[in-house]
Amino acid sequence: MEQRVGVRRPPEALLEVARRALGEDLGRGDITSEAAVPPGVRARGRFIARRELVVSGLAAAAAVFHEAGGGEVEFLPLAAEGEAVGGGVVLAEVAGPAREVLAAERVALNLLMRLCGVATLTRRYVAAVEGTGARIADTRKTTPGLRALEKAAVRAGGGVNHRFGLDDGILLKDNHLALAGGVAEAVRRARAAAPHLLKIEVEVESERELREALAAGADAVLLDNMSPEQARRCVRLVRGERPGVVVEVSGGVDLGTVRAYAEAGADLISVGALTHSAPAADISLEVEPC
Repeated sequence: MEQRVGVRRPPEALLEVARRALGEDLGRGDITSEAAVPPGVRARGRFIARRELVVSGLAAAAAVFHEAGGGEVEFLPLAAEGEAVGGGVVLAEVAGPAREVLAAERVALNLLMRLCGVATLTRRYVAAVEGTGARIADTRKTTPGLRALEKAAVRAGGGVNHRFGLDDGILLKDNHLALAGGVAEAVRRARAAAPHLLKIEVEVESERELREALAAGADAVLLDNMSPEQARRCVRLVRGERPGVVVEVSGGVDLGTVRAYAEAGADLISVGALTHSAPAADISLEVEPC
């Protein structure tokens, strides 16, 4: 390894994720490694992509080794966030006390495989709508505790982030509309309470609700669970009545349908599957004594 990046302290937010994950996996200690591997043995390993993938999460993996090894494990990334690599490419190298390397390997791999999986799936969606002008966005359907990392993986894959949390924007969904007394009243109340720079988005399930949202002054509309043809009609309606309103599509979107929604004229297509259903990337960690 050419440089000692592993001794640098990772950001505290990543270390906190590493602590929680290691605590869950290690419990009172790695009794297998402590029994079988003599003290003082050192090891080195290589993270290898077994199939094509988009890279995300190397910083999180580095934080795991830093936390497990007390700063004594070196981690050298060999690929960049958002880089598309082929099978057989070495993503990173790690070296340090063997027991600490072994204690961290599964947690680091789990995070890396998860985040590369999110980035890789996102890149597929982004490629599917290329040339249409539509952007692919994530949702709040993230793994509890990993939202920031998974949303970073979406960005690495070429997507954009929707709300990070409920405090990040106003999105009036069906339950809000029902409890507030309808679209117009919900928008009125949100407008009265919201800071002047905060936009108001309304989820609609029909052309009738869409017209109500536009008349009420919504800044953006979310077309929920509509067919591509229904979405096309609604986009025409929005462009004709209030051209500046952002049109988002969500629900019923997969790789087979996403381009049809993009070609219907959506500005934004939010896909929960990016984070709740992304398959883990195929990555191995090969370790040897050094």
